[in-house]
Amino acid sequence: MKDDQQESELEQEQEQDRNDNETILMALDQISQTIDVMTSVVGRLRHFVQEQEVTEDREVSEAMRPGRTLH
Repeated sequence: MKDDQQESELEQEQEQDRNDNETILMALDQISQTIDVMTSVVGRLRHFVQEQEVTEDREVSEAMRPGRTLH
């Protein structure tokens, strides 16, 4: 009887461990997806800022070209 109870408790612990592992793996997948999305957003923001810089440099070059009359 005592052995049956210990075996049952062991099976319950193993089942709980499997459930815990599944929960951990699901959480890690969600974290990974979040990181992927954030990496994409950072890349787009970086591209936007770089494009702004190029546009500003172009505007400065146009304003400084020889023969242009500034008002």
